[in-house]
Formats: sequence, C-alpha cells, structure tokens
Amino acid sequence: MTKKVFVSGCYDMLHSGHVEFFQQAAAYGDLYVALGSDKTVFALKGRVPYNDENERLFMVRAIGCVKNAFVSSGSGHLDFVAELKAIKPDLFVVNEDGNTPAKQKLCAELGVEYVVLRRQPREGLQARSTTSLRQQDRMPYRIDIAGGWLDQPFVSKLHPGAVITVSLEPTVEFNERSGMATSTRRKAVALWGNQLPVGDPHKIAKLLFCYDNPPGTTEFSGAQDTIGLVFPGLARSHYSGEYWPHRIDTLNDAHALAFVERMLHLIPLGPRESGYSVLSNTNITAAGAKALADATDACWNAILAQDARAFGQAFRQSFEAQIAMFPNMVNPSIFELIEQFKDIALGWKISGAGGGGYLILASEQPIVNALRVTVRRLDDE
Repeated sequence: MTKKVFVSGCYDMLHSGHVEFFQQAAAYGDLYVALGSDKTVFALKGRVPYNDENERLFMVRAIGCVKNAFVSSGSGHLDFVAELKAIKPDLFVVNEDGNTPAKQKLCAELGVEYVVLRRQPREGLQARSTTSLRQQDRMPYRIDIAGGWLDQPFVSKLHPGAVITVSLEPTVEFNERSGMATSTRRKAVALWGNQLPVGDPHKIAKLLFCYDNPPGTTEFSGAQDTIGLVFPGLARSHYSGEYWPHRIDTLNDAHALAFVERMLHLIPLGPRESGYSVLSNTNITAAGAKALADATDACWNAILAQDARAFGQAFRQSFEAQIAMFPNMVNPSIFELIEQFKDIALGWKISGAGGGGYLILASEQPIVNALRVTVRRLDDE
C-alpha cells in the first residue's frame, strides 16, 4: 500500500527549490501539501505573501508529484493540525529550516514518522529560496551573541557592560518575534527599502534607533537591534545607564567571523505562549548585571582568540546571567531541548525569549538538522 506523505509551508513565490523539496518528499509516497493561509503568513512573516493563498494553491496543485494540496484551517506554526489528523499520513517531511520540536512532538504523539531533509538544489540548478528572490531581503538580521539586556538602562545603570551583536546575511527568512531584530528590520525596510544606505554606520544606526523609538515611546527597542543590523561583522556596544552606548567596538577580521559562523548552530523553538511577558517575575540586581557584563567580556576575548571552549563557556554564562534576572525567558520545554544537546554543545542561549525563536548552540561539531548563518562582511555593504 502506498504511504501518505505530509508537508506544510507557505510556498510563496514558487521556485525550483520548492519543487525539488516536493519531489524528494514524494519519493516516500503520495504527497499532501498544507499551505499557510494569507493570514498565517502575515502573522509569522510580518508581511503579506507575494501570491495570495488561492494562487499559491493553484500552482502547488499543478505540480505533478503533488497528490493534493489545501490551505490549512488553523493558525501559527502548527496551522495544519486539523488536516494532519484528518489525513493520517505515514510520514511528515520537513526541510532543516522547517524542523521544530513542536512538529516532532506532534508527530510522535500521532504515530507519524518524522523526516528531516537537507535543503539541496536540483542537480545542475542554482540554489533557490524565497528569501533570495525577494529584493528587500538584502536587509540584514542580527543575533545578540552575549550581554543582551545591558542595552536597557534599567539594567546597565546597576552595572555597566557591553552587548555583542553579529550582523547576518538574510540567507534565512526569520519569523517575527524570533529574536533576530525582525521588528526593527521592518522599520529599516520602511525607511530605506531593499537594503541599508551607504554611509557612516554610527549615523545610520542612530537614525534607525530614533525612528524605531519615536517620541512618546514607553518601552524602547534596545540599541543593540539597530547596531546589530547596521554594523557589519561583530559589534561590541558599551552601555552605562543610557539607551545609546558610549562606545562601539567593531570586529571584521575574516578569521574571527569565520570562527563565529562555524560555532553557531540554530535549532527552531516551538511558538511562544499567548499572554507571554518577559518582564514579569524579574530579579534584576547589580550582581546579576555584573555577571552578564563579565560573561560578555569573556565571550569577546574568546572570539578574538578563536578559542572554542572558552567561547562556549562564556556564551553559556551570558545566557545563565540573563535568565537569572529574567526567568520568564525560558520554559520547561526549552530546558528539555537544551538537555538533548548538552553532550555535544559547548554552550547555548536562546533568541526570541519564551519561544518563537531559536536555541543557539555553540559547537565545534556539526549539529544534525541545525540551521547555519552567514555573517555579513564589511565588503558586502
């Protein structure tokens, strides 16, 4: 009997990478494709799809290897649950960038085999992604490597310290609320369109920060977001009780940036719970701020020395200092996921507090099904 195979996604701006994925999945059996609705795409990506759900459905159904396709009735990252239960597939197939613990857990509960495929272009064809086809996605993302929260005056006024950020090429289209400065990035797109302007990064970052936090703002987006987006390579921003840092150090050494790329592995987390508040139950102290600042300095020194073990230790210590002051950043499912990688990873942290983002692992060894990032170089501006 032919097996049933289930895949899900937005499949906007249909391209050869999508077709290759469908063909690889269809090799396991009859392929059923669940498409995210326009409403779901907007909620997850912060933009309306290039092609609406009816057009996307028409195109996917026209692909020969697809048995059937439909628009999922739910919302969020698991918008397809009702259809999955109704179809009762034998396998659920995802690409590595669509692999999440929530999907894996759901399949385990329903007795569905879970298969993760690596994203590979068709032989002889150029690698394609929706992100690469959308010109606006020249706009970078960023990861805060260490020190996050010290860009907020209510933390750094207790003890000064730095935040280390790394600017990323948009090789992955990160979801909203994933801890990759997506909301600030949308403001940058509104200001400048498909890419950052040419000029002094200090002035550009300050302009974006002011635009992101207009007069009357009560909860400020930290300056680390704008600095991480605008400054190529690595930036270390020093804070002492003000919203804007009093000094910004930069690092664009090719070997150091390649070291960071090798060390970082991203595992998608499940969605954030509704009603979530990261600023509840805080324990912000001078000792906690100092621990965070010290870990950040150690992390910077480890990057300069390209010392993997020292980097992993400082990376983890920064995270531990964060969650000691902001315990709502994590939940039991995040700790459970960390436990799975403690034997291979040297350190870890999360982006997207409370879920919706990524568990970021520092590891010298490859992490199966983890996403990799590309650091934006100075010459790429």
